[in-house]
Amino acid sequence: MYYDVWVSSNQYHGRESLSYSYPEILEPGQLVLVPLRNQQSLAVVVSKTLKPTFKTKGIAQVLLYKLPTTSLDLMIWMASYYPSQISSIASLSMPPSLARKQQIKPAVKTIGPKKIALPPLTTEQEAVLKQISQSTKHNFLLHGETGSGKTRIYLELAKQSLAKGQSVLVLTPEISLTPQLVLGFEQVFAKQVITIHSNLSDVERRDAWLTVLEAKDPVVVIGPRSALFAPFKSLGLIVIDEAHDQAYKQEQAPHYQAQLVAGKLAQLHNAQLVLGTATPNVTDYYIAQAKSMGLLRMQQPAVKTVSHKAVVEIINSRDRSQFTRDLHLSDRLLEAIKTALDNHEQSLVFLNRRGTARLVLCQVCGWQIHCPICDLPLTYHGDSHSLRCHTCGYKAEAVARCPVCSSSDIIYKSIGTKAIVELLARVFPKARIGRYDSDNTKTERFEQHYQQVSQGKVDILVGTQLLAKGLDLPGLSVVGVVTADTSLSFPDYTAEERTYQQLTQIIGRVGRGHRAGRAIIQTYNPDSPLIKAATHKNWEEFYKTQLAERQQFIFPPYCYLLKLSCVRKSQASASRAAEQLRKRLLELSLPVQIIGPAPSFYEKTRGGYRWQLVLKAKQRQHLLAIVKALPSNWSYDLDPVNLL
Repeated sequence: MYYDVWVSSNQYHGRESLSYSYPEILEPGQLVLVPLRNQQSLAVVVSKTLKPTFKTKGIAQVLLYKLPTTSLDLMIWMASYYPSQISSIASLSMPPSLARKQQIKPAVKTIGPKKIALPPLTTEQEAVLKQISQSTKHNFLLHGETGSGKTRIYLELAKQSLAKGQSVLVLTPEISLTPQLVLGFEQVFAKQVITIHSNLSDVERRDAWLTVLEAKDPVVVIGPRSALFAPFKSLGLIVIDEAHDQAYKQEQAPHYQAQLVAGKLAQLHNAQLVLGTATPNVTDYYIAQAKSMGLLRMQQPAVKTVSHKAVVEIINSRDRSQFTRDLHLSDRLLEAIKTALDNHEQSLVFLNRRGTARLVLCQVCGWQIHCPICDLPLTYHGDSHSLRCHTCGYKAEAVARCPVCSSSDIIYKSIGTKAIVELLARVFPKARIGRYDSDNTKTERFEQHYQQVSQGKVDILVGTQLLAKGLDLPGLSVVGVVTADTSLSFPDYTAEERTYQQLTQIIGRVGRGHRAGRAIIQTYNPDSPLIKAATHKNWEEFYKTQLAERQQFIFPPYCYLLKLSCVRKSQASASRAAEQLRKRLLELSLPVQIIGPAPSFYEKTRGGYRWQLVLKAKQRQHLLAIVKALPSNWSYDLDPVNLL
């Protein structure tokens, strides 16, 4: 007998299944080991097939494990939706360590945290749960303000699912956020909670995977996007917390978007899908309305022991009289941190360091140059002293004077979290300061220190966007944003959306009802409508404005995007290759708009220079056709979350 299998080895780059022989009957989903080149590879049987016309190798070993039908169906769907090599899709659903050891006994939790009684539901929470229970829909977008108690909704829905004998999946965008969610769920469901993420060792991930596969009772799985591929037998609820976050997009092949995969997984299991966020993505909200998803709203704080509204103060960074003690931290922010220290409260200093672009603006009036074609910020290049749009390729000479106020005080500014920590240590030598960003070693990561932070053993937290996501720290009373404009400097159509989301989220870390909160926002554009919308949580107005701009310049949700990129040894060869591909794509005569070629935002790489093309289409299938026609030395990102 002959079988088509999908191998999980990165040595296989094809998009078709491989055929092997085996003398006995095997069912689809069966995990096996097959010979591939000079090694054995973990694989999954997809289907029985006819005898091939070519000579086949035999399956080397049949393993003890079989994927649920829904897991196999999800893999097959992904292969049709995301044009990628099947090995990259197959590897998502199978821990590689399964191939190295057999007859593994999954680890079982013997001790769980003490269960607690949940607080009473608020009126808003009761209303939301009633809407869900009475609705005929399965998919919901829970738009809840920071501190409104979205996790409480997740817990109630999880209780209902487990009571029906169905498992629960809760996704979080960052591994650093799992300890808080895990603790909350373990206090209700104890040993039923399983954590899956990439920071676990191979053995830990294998044991967690097997625990889900062999569980007799329903379980709660918590983790980042990779947890989607746990072998669930019966799933009743999928929750995507902080659903707006870009971390839900897989940047490597198969470049999947977790929200879309979760939607398909929910469909396969006939499960409820809840997307929870305080700041929905513009595209997600538009699609939710267009597809008539259940739209749920929560605006009131879940905890009301003190005044829940944080006092937000905007500091004009151009007014240097407010920065007498330090160039980067205003006097008001330093005073607020000192007050918090005196009161034995915590402070959080946020600095967005995503990317490496420098902020180019006029220090007098706040002017910033934009591309006349894309309406996106231009990037300054010091080697050529020029400004460039990394989306369409528009170029301009660097300006010596501001065209608005004629000032020559044009700044190219950058400061990092390490410098902020050093500064704070000098000002507050006795304070316990913790820095949390992507430069942390494994032992320094936030998830390793969550208990210490939540118990108030860190006085001042300094970090990047991971501190802005979903954290509920009862001891936190002060939030400071060093430069609220940084995200706006990125030459991308999502720059304003990311800025709004980050500001709203970081302000939302205080004013959650535990204690009085204060947020100090430093910005070069204090009169910016976007800054005002974020500080006043005016999401509806922001959404309308963004939607109008996206429609005018044809960006999602009004089109599908495809980013194509190549790397060559020289700028000239990269530019030439990109232009040649553009001509080839034009010959296909597809209804697709081609933008560029242009250097990528991160142009220089170890391999040379990266150039890109950006394609827009009304129909996603046209972009799929282009991906299939790409030369082998080109890479692609279908449905990119940004164009950098």
